[in-house]
Amino acid sequence: MPEPIRCYFDPLCPWCYQTSRWVNRLQELGEVRVSWGLFSLEMANGDGTTLPDDATAAWALRTAVVVRDECGDAALGRFYAALGAAIHERGEPVDDAAVIGKALADAGVDPGIAESALADPATRSAVEQEHCALVERTRSFGVPTIALDDGEGPAIFGPVISDVPSDEDAVQLWRHVAWLTRYENFSELKRDRIAEPDLESVRRYRARRA
Repeated sequence: MPEPIRCYFDPLCPWCYQTSRWVNRLQELGEVRVSWGLFSLEMANGDGTTLPDDATAAWALRTAVVVRDECGDAALGRFYAALGAAIHERGEPVDDAAVIGKALADAGVDPGIAESALADPATRSAVEQEHCALVERTRSFGVPTIALDDGEGPAIFGPVISDVPSDEDAVQLWRHVAWLTRYENFSELKRDRIAEPDLESVRRYRARRA
């Protein structure tokens, strides 16, 4: 039986996008059944409780709330996949109305949801509450974060991967990650990132910092 998991994301993060592609492939292979949760890196880097008015990903995250509420987790997964491809593979801005609208359309969702999400203050509160609930329960600090047992079980940051592995390696990686996540005596395993994702968003980020 596929293992039910919840994968928390912020559309800003290219590493999270790569992990989400791996998770989607695991679902296609029957290893997991995924639902999607929201996390704000800009909240984590701010006061930890408030989604800033000028947060770059605020509109996308608030739109994600409405997509999930009105259309379900599968639609949210499609929206994130389409938005992630636009941001990270094509280098498009996350806070652009046209980019968000096209991602919604590509996901089979009414693009008008974006405007209604922005107009409803409850969507801001929903992002803040979901982010804070995850941090309070699991002490999570970033994305990707995967929580087992459909989001109610133990959680782990990562895995941080540069590229989507082959199907065989994807399954083996998942089984090791799942085992470690359930092993209560384990807390951390880390090494330097040996390769960056081959993504346009990463190339543009490096160029800006050069």
